[in-house]
Amino acid sequence: MPDHLVVLITAASEEQARQIATALLEQKLAACVNLVPVTSLFTWEGQLQDAREVLLIVKTTAQATRSRLIAAVKALHSYTVPEIIGLPIVTGAEDYLRWIDDETTG
Repeated sequence: MPDHLVVLITAASEEQARQIATALLEQKLAACVNLVPVTSLFTWEGQLQDAREVLLIVKTTAQATRSRLIAAVKALHSYTVPEIIGLPIVTGAEDYLRWIDDETTG
C-alpha cells in the first residue's frame, strides 16, 4: 500500500464539509483539505439523484486513513453511506510528501 493518499469525500453542504475538514486537520488525520462545489448524479435506493454537494479532497497518509479517518468522517457525516475513497499518490514532490507526513503525525 502506498504511504500517501488522496481521499475523496462528498458532503451535503459547505458547512458540513468545513466541519469534517476542520476535524480531520485538528485530529492530524489530514495535512490539507480542498473544498470544491460539485453536482453529483447517482442512483440511491433505486432512484436517480441530482445533488449539489461539496467534494473534499484530502491529502493524508495511509496510516492515518486506515480506520481513524474513516471513523472520524462517519461520526460527523449526515449520509447513511458517505463516499470515502482513498486513491494512492504514486509520485509527488518529496518535500510536499514529507510535509504530509509531518502534519499527520501525532
